[in-house]
Amino acid sequence: QVQLVESGGGLVQAGGSLRLSCAASGRTFSSYTIGWFHQAPGKEREFIAAISWRPGIRYYADSVKGRFTISRDNAKITVYLQMDSLKPEDTAVYYCASRKGNIVTTPGEYDYWGQGTQVTVSS
Repeated sequence: QVQLVESGGGLVQAGGSLRLSCAASGRTFSSYTIGWFHQAPGKEREFIAAISWRPGIRYYADSVKGRFTISRDNAKITVYLQMDSLKPEDTAVYYCASRKGNIVTTPGEYDYWGQGTQVTVSS
């Protein structure tokens, strides 16, 4: 079992930056794909980015390409989401999730989830 804890959310002005962290437990963390999702009030949970257990493989939603960067530090069993050039429409609760296997964008294909961290971008 993998336990995930997100941190780093907060309030930021449009154009600003935040770095989210997803700290994991478990000795097999390096073999998991980790995804980031967000969910705004009244909307479905949406895929943002994911990083594979295979070295160097990342995937981003079109809405965040060029603005967000996902990375992982297996020694620290942590995945990061650097968010730059933030927009008001990025406002949501951000979740990280893990799965065995390759990157997918469907939330239901991920096995373990964190509790989420709120990101609010003011205009």
